[in-house]
Amino acid sequence: MKLKVLVDNNTYIDQYYFGEPAVSYYIEDGDTKILFDAGYSDLYIQNAKKLNVPLKEISTIAISHGHNDHTGGLAYLQSSEAFDLSNLKILAHPDTFSKKVIGDLEIGCPISKEELENFVTLDLVKTPIKISPNLTYLGEIPRVHDFENAGPIGQCQCGCHPLEDDYLMDDTALVYQTSEGLYVITGCSHSGICNIIQHAKKVCQCDTILGVIGGFHLFDLSSRLDYTIDYFKKHNIKELYPCHCVSFQVKAAMHQELPIHEVGVGLEINW
Repeated sequence: MKLKVLVDNNTYIDQYYFGEPAVSYYIEDGDTKILFDAGYSDLYIQNAKKLNVPLKEISTIAISHGHNDHTGGLAYLQSSEAFDLSNLKILAHPDTFSKKVIGDLEIGCPISKEELENFVTLDLVKTPIKISPNLTYLGEIPRVHDFENAGPIGQCQCGCHPLEDDYLMDDTALVYQTSEGLYVITGCSHSGICNIIQHAKKVCQCDTILGVIGGFHLFDLSSRLDYTIDYFKKHNIKELYPCHCVSFQVKAAMHQELPIHEVGVGLEINW
């Protein structure tokens, strides 16, 4: 599997790409070519062209959750003319395109499900689904670790229901399975990075975690961080790429005990 970082908060020195506080990854598994998330803007398209990513060959855009730093770029799919829309599917949780707000601020996807359905196929699922023989979309993540219980982030409105606290039940991730073990790819891990890993292990019936890349939604030095580090150490994870919604102080604390790698736009990983 090949993974290229198209959008991240960070960029590398002397590599002339642009960054924004968002996520988009290009993933290639054999003949299958997908995107995971679409960033805030059309920046993922600009960087993809500079990185020689074949956007016309993308068959699926898998979405980690509905926040606009992961879905904002979907608004540029049609106008960019960069994709073969006749061959493009968006894979997401059914709640991904619900209205999401914090107070008066809209933080959900800027293009509606109905608008997207006019020019691409939507596949909205809660259960795990194979994207390729080795790559799986994990669907809704069971919340099994008490230390990862988190409060709501704003409110959401699903269908005709009134606004309610948003616990990000649409949050999900990908897992890539090899003969040696699993690699987990996350957006923000609102459902809990350890919960995601636990679900990946169950779905793939494999206990070996080789690597993780993505946001962990960890900002403070806390007991939750301590438990998370212990969980990573217990699983002897050798390749950790925390990024996006992981603070510098959390990365520094992790780096004291774990093999942390830097992430920036243009990074290529081959697993």
